[in-house]
Amino acid sequence: MAASSNLRVAVVQFAPKLGQVHANIAKARELCAGLTPKSIDLLCLPEMIFSGYMFPDAPSIAPYLEHPKTGPTSAFCAALARHLQCYVTAGYPERLAPQDSDTAPPGTTQPPPIGANSAVLYGPTGEHVSAYRKTNLFETDLTWAVPGAAFSTVHLPLPLGRTTIAICNDLNVQKPAVWESIEEGPYELAKHCIRDGTRLLVLLNAWLCHQRDESAQSDWGGDDPEGSNSGESDELGPNWEVLQYWAARLRPAWASDDGTRNLKDHEVKSADKQEDPEDLLVVLCNRCGHEGGKTFVGSSAMLSMRRGSGRPRLLHAMGEREEGVGVWTAKVE
Repeated sequence: MAASSNLRVAVVQFAPKLGQVHANIAKARELCAGLTPKSIDLLCLPEMIFSGYMFPDAPSIAPYLEHPKTGPTSAFCAALARHLQCYVTAGYPERLAPQDSDTAPPGTTQPPPIGANSAVLYGPTGEHVSAYRKTNLFETDLTWAVPGAAFSTVHLPLPLGRTTIAICNDLNVQKPAVWESIEEGPYELAKHCIRDGTRLLVLLNAWLCHQRDESAQSDWGGDDPEGSNSGESDELGPNWEVLQYWAARLRPAWASDDGTRNLKDHEVKSADKQEDPEDLLVVLCNRCGHEGGKTFVGSSAMLSMRRGSGRPRLLHAMGEREEGVGVWTAKVE
């Protein structure tokens, strides 16, 4: 049996202000000030965390699009990674190169996209490691962004290993497909992780809290466009319904033939239990706060999923409104 080691992940959750890039960077820097070099392996910041998310159209987001590798998000991540001597990932609105933005989406009359909803990963010496573009665009993205080509997995040194970085709505069904069956899915992101042997899945989110008619809710079924009902939450702890939904959308990574079990029944498990090589560690880094008349659900979390176990395990979680840095440890092989 391979020796186990600790994977140390820091998750930054706060409420950015729309369009206030420098103030948001200052807030993130303040929150991370207590972290010391070599104390973590990976630090995560949410989707479009420094620009904010709820831009109504392409002209409104245009001033905040960033050049890859040289924009404010990349500069911040590179500097922080170098200081902490760890990997740092964050979401940002990418400015397209001219050759990428000269055509409108096929079959539409809307203007050509001007950007991409992207994520960047920097390494311990401040080097650029990888980039990713959100594949499954949410309705807010459709006014300005081009979708990415596909999910991808990057090979990182242990204890990280094979790591997949995805963004928010990537967890949901890709239209025109519909999530009609809990057993059959489709589960695009989960299937990618299984196929590629992903060891660590990182989701950078700007996940909304949707208020819905309770009669429209089902256990873990239906299509949920970047949001979920918050009826079971007191807003001091995590939103359990959202945590269950996130876990449900990764069902192939933990389900057994004899059905599912409720995540809330098991609450937060100790991270001291050794994981086996088939475990998928999932980090969901979400923002909180209000923006554009919408509320973001926070509840950043770390889950462990073992194929065939019949249930996911919640290792750590933050509250819906909590601002801060969660520093979490899990054992991996």
